[in-house]
Amino acid sequence: MNHAAQTVRRWLGDWRPELALVLGSGLGDLADRLEQARRLPYDAIPGFAMPGVPGHRGELVAGELAGRRVLVQSGRFHAYEGHAAEAVALPARVFADLGVKILLLTNAAGGIGSCLGAGSLMLVADHLNLTFANPLFGPVRTGDTHFPDMSAPYDPELRRIAQAVAQEQRIGLVEGTYAGVSGPSYETPAEIRMLRWLGADAVGMSTVPEVVAARAAGVRCLAISIITNLAAGLAAGRLAHEEVMIAAREAAGRLERIIAGVIARL
Repeated sequence: MNHAAQTVRRWLGDWRPELALVLGSGLGDLADRLEQARRLPYDAIPGFAMPGVPGHRGELVAGELAGRRVLVQSGRFHAYEGHAAEAVALPARVFADLGVKILLLTNAAGGIGSCLGAGSLMLVADHLNLTFANPLFGPVRTGDTHFPDMSAPYDPELRRIAQAVAQEQRIGLVEGTYAGVSGPSYETPAEIRMLRWLGADAVGMSTVPEVVAARAAGVRCLAISIITNLAAGLAAGRLAHEEVMIAAREAAGRLERIIAGVIARL
């Protein structure tokens, strides 16, 4: 067990999480919904970096949601902030070391698919790793598979549950492929045309390293993207992080209902 996981385990004491949740840009309010919540800032955890991007709080939150014990990563640190893929994936490895078997992830993404306008939700069915980095580089970590099967990185059963919850709640949820890029600049119109040709429905700057690391440790994954804006060249106007934050907050309620519904059924 790495030093980060040892620190978190000491903080948790006898409390053991049943699943973990990663909150993306502008989605930190969901951590406030946890009952009997307690918080541990990232700067108290070895290897964790404090996020430098607005909308990422930088703390672990332990509590109950929908009757289950949930450990929430409220905010990410990203590769574009100068962190290696291994460092970005460290929280996912901590969750695995703590015995978590299911990881739910959220992110903000730009819409490429024709049915993914701003404010819509996309259930990630697959991804393209266009970061050109992999958290599994180097010696095999204890508990990892060095060559994990990625034929179904986003668990089919968990996706069926999410679709069922969305249908019951009358919330639109479209499945699609997420393209993970390094950032931090937004993509050019030519790059978006390339991504569309490659089969991407949405593009973002997170999630992929965490999922790769989680799958190597045998953790089942489910990811949902909030489409905060149309990607470059698909709509008039300039792209700005402030607009991403606004759109994420407006869609957060629907995403929270899906997540709570999925957790209640696990």
